[in-house]
Amino acid sequence: MSDVVALTTELLSIDSTTGRERDVVDFVARWLITREWNVTLQEVEPQRSNIWASRRGGGVTLSTHLDTVPPFIAPSIQGNRLYGRGACDTKGIVASMLLAAQQLADDGEDRVDLLFVVGEEKGSPGALAANRLPATSKWLVNGEPTESKLASGGKGAQRVIVRVRGREAHSAYAHLGNSAIDPMLELLPKLRHLALPSDAVLGTTTYNVGVLRAGTEANIVPGLAEAEIMIRLVGDVEPVKRAFMEWAGDEAELVWGSHIPAQHFHTLPGFDIEPVAYTSDIPLLSRWGTPLLFGPGSIHVAHTALEHIDIDELEAAVGAYQRIVRTLLS
Repeated sequence: MSDVVALTTELLSIDSTTGRERDVVDFVARWLITREWNVTLQEVEPQRSNIWASRRGGGVTLSTHLDTVPPFIAPSIQGNRLYGRGACDTKGIVASMLLAAQQLADDGEDRVDLLFVVGEEKGSPGALAANRLPATSKWLVNGEPTESKLASGGKGAQRVIVRVRGREAHSAYAHLGNSAIDPMLELLPKLRHLALPSDAVLGTTTYNVGVLRAGTEANIVPGLAEAEIMIRLVGDVEPVKRAFMEWAGDEAELVWGSHIPAQHFHTLPGFDIEPVAYTSDIPLLSRWGTPLLFGPGSIHVAHTALEHIDIDELEAAVGAYQRIVRTLLS
């Protein structure tokens, strides 16, 4: 078993679902301290800390998150694949970054920092806190499963709650009430006809109606209906908001939630390049340098019961991160 597979397996054996990152933070911090890295633990919330490891600084920061989505899935190897929660998102990336940075340090390159944050899968409190640290790097290489391609950009995200209000009544006398469900059911199919922006690199704006809530009992005319929507942005959010407000009209109230802007990333020759449709912590780490996005593994299996990473790709990532760092520093 190679070093990166062994290290990834150790990381996968630790449950670090969001909010439970303490054990994996302790493991990674000890790993770095025993190899003479200068380690700073930044408390984000009680029992939850970011890790910032450095030597001389001033160069490139390799960064990703330590938390995973639930549920915890123990590691296993089947053929040429390493399975487990976080195999590709992102403990394989953590391991390959650790070994790449250590090899660079062993070779005398001390302008590499490591930043591992908590909570990326739910609200990104770690990245928000990390942007208050006195970062010195000129380049930020963020790790997400990009299939070992450099991402040319990433879509942004905008959450919105669509809220329709009605008037409750006993279902036997439904005419005395006003159902909130009926106008919601009429509105949602019309989303398909919205004219939404597109971008030459990032593609088209998309949306997902992820959660529906309505009513309290089958024998009560529902007085409230809500739909939670995630919009994937390719540019300025304002035209998207205007389109949704015109769509909602007087039928629904729109409650706008968290917003992460679309981003275009730095790329390098010698790598396959492709945009990604998801967001990352990059927009929240603006003080850490010009961003790149790269990582082994596929987002298509992340967050699933069959999450895995190909061992060949995982092993190649250690060298790929070193090549990226050396190119940027040159």
